[in-house]
Amino acid sequence: MEFDRTGIILYTVAYKKCVVFYEEILGLTKLFETTALTCFEFGGSYLMVEIDTTYDGQKTAEERTRTCLRMNVSNVMGLAEKLIAKDIAVDYQEHSWGTIAKFHDPDGNLCAFKDSQKFEAQISAFKQTLKK
Repeated sequence: MEFDRTGIILYTVAYKKCVVFYEEILGLTKLFETTALTCFEFGGSYLMVEIDTTYDGQKTAEERTRTCLRMNVSNVMGLAEKLIAKDIAVDYQEHSWGTIAKFHDPDGNLCAFKDSQKFEAQISAFKQTLKK
């Protein structure tokens, strides 16, 4: 399997505070942002800080999913089908902002494939807004 980029997603209920922390305290460079997430350069990878929209206030800290290992690829569906063929449950989703396939490793850690093309387009569009 070849990955175009890799990243870590942090799902947070303290979104604005985390964005300030990573941008202003740690000095990470912003790749792009939307109303619900901010993506930073993170060494040879990226760090995406995203609002935790699934947190209902009922789960304990141990029950809440806080991270996702993200692998950007050119063919999300093809890789999802390979996982399914190996009896791995996959949550395949197509959105206006891109295609993802979420799955868990043997220890229950959340992982996801994301289509590279739309991710790179988000970065390019953000850079264009900075030039204006």
